Amino acid sequence: MEHEASAVPAFRRAFHGRTLGALGLTNSKIVHRERFRPIAGVHHVPFPNRYRNPFNIDGYADPKALTEAVLAAVEETLDTALPPSECAAMFCEPVQGEGGYNVPPADFYPKLKKLLDAHGILLVADEVQTGFGRTGKMFAMEHFGAKASITTVAKALGSGMPIGAAVFDAKLDFAVSGAHSNTFGGNPVACAAALATIDVLKDEKLVERAAKLGPKLEKRLREIQEGSEGIGDVRGLGLMWAADWVTDTRTKAHDPETRNKVLAECYRRGLIVLPCGKSGIRFIPPLVVSEEQVDGAMDVLAEAVRAAA
Repeated sequence: MEHEASAVPAFRRAFHGRTLGALGLTNSKIVHRERFRPIAGVHHVPFPNRYRNPFNIDGYADPKALTEAVLAAVEETLDTALPPSECAAMFCEPVQGEGGYNVPPADFYPKLKKLLDAHGILLVADEVQTGFGRTGKMFAMEHFGAKASITTVAKALGSGMPIGAAVFDAKLDFAVSGAHSNTFGGNPVACAAALATIDVLKDEKLVERAAKLGPKLEKRLREIQEGSEGIGDVRGLGLMWAADWVTDTRTKAHDPETRNKVLAECYRRGLIVLPCGKSGIRFIPPLVVSEEQVDGAMDVLAEAVRAAA
């Protein structure tokens, strides 16, 4: 790019980290930003949340209308608040994690990429949580048939060893040697762990396993939803699913109180699960999980839901 582009758009309910630069992009919970002053230059636009969105569109019944509404919001931001000439890249999570495990419509990212390309803006996919088989594909963007300009990875890359990476075309690299560096970059032990992780994913076909077990996990979650008045939505991909608790299925009003009771009841029964969004619980078993373990966990969840109700 010939111009100096430093501003970036991102999505509401996004989570990209809590160091200063990433904190400017993070928008999932007020607790992440309260008492901190993230960098300026970030503009947040609505995410194509199929269950809840500011356009009052049923994203399950009419996903194309939701896609067009969000793209119009991006265009308006570029037209009124963020000059494309000053915009370096747009950040996204292919599936929002901390913000609620929100899965966009299938046509969203290809159309977003086309829009950004027209303005010379890069698309950065944060695959820290969704990458390396979690969604039933090696990377979640594969579900949508879109290719990000830059992909960020970490967490699962090292199977517990601390490592992160940004993957991009060499033409986007720094033109001057030494323009970017860090003390622990290229740690040999962490890199060895990452290479071993990739070997295990391939040799044991764990990505394919996530794709195979995903429908089973979804089926059990939907059965629990049908037997409960409090679960408003079940959503996800592969082995990355969430259930969302509401006080009223018509208004979709968040019910964090019941969600928190379910979390506690699960814990008492030996099942450790994490919240996501205002009223969701995420279900992200390890990729080596067995079918019996999935069933066992869902049995415990069903008991916990009844106890919390």
